[in-house]
Amino acid sequence: AVPAAAGLFGAKGDNPEEKRAAVRKDRGAILAKLYAAHPDAKEKIKRAAGYGTFNNKNLNLFLLSSGHGYGMVTDKGGKETFMAMASLGGGVGIGAKDLSVVFIFKTPEVMRKFVESGWQFGGEADATAKAGDKGAAASKEAAADTAANVFEIYQLTDTGVALQATVAGTKYWKDADLNK
Repeated sequence: AVPAAAGLFGAKGDNPEEKRAAVRKDRGAILAKLYAAHPDAKEKIKRAAGYGTFNNKNLNLFLLSSGHGYGMVTDKGGKETFMAMASLGGGVGIGAKDLSVVFIFKTPEVMRKFVESGWQFGGEADATAKAGDKGAAASKEAAADTAANVFEIYQLTDTGVALQATVAGTKYWKDADLNK
């Protein structure tokens, strides 16, 4: 059910090539936004084994939170792996938001593990009120694997209104259609 639901909210396009082009275009926009907000991230990505960029839409209604999205992981040599994602969790809150998420992988092993198994588990407290360039977002994310200092996560809120505290599991997986 998770892959089917995420497929409904995947990259826009009528065929795989158009969808891959849309994901690449989104990657450029996400990186531009990241570099504007965190200029030091550009150098971190240059030194990294690879990075991932994802568009994510989240919804939290009282005790249930869910999310879905798509993106790609790019290794140091430029190899692209197109991916989808979905999350499900619980917590207290209400709201909806569009996010851009960037992973910076410090080692090839961690990047390979993410691409092959793709799980992330974490908790988050969040307050968001943003539309375009107006508003603000503040969040604190705790991902289990980052404690080992093996990757960094940047979360950039695009739009949305949310007040929530959640614990969610997120699954990232290779998009079979776009990686052919």
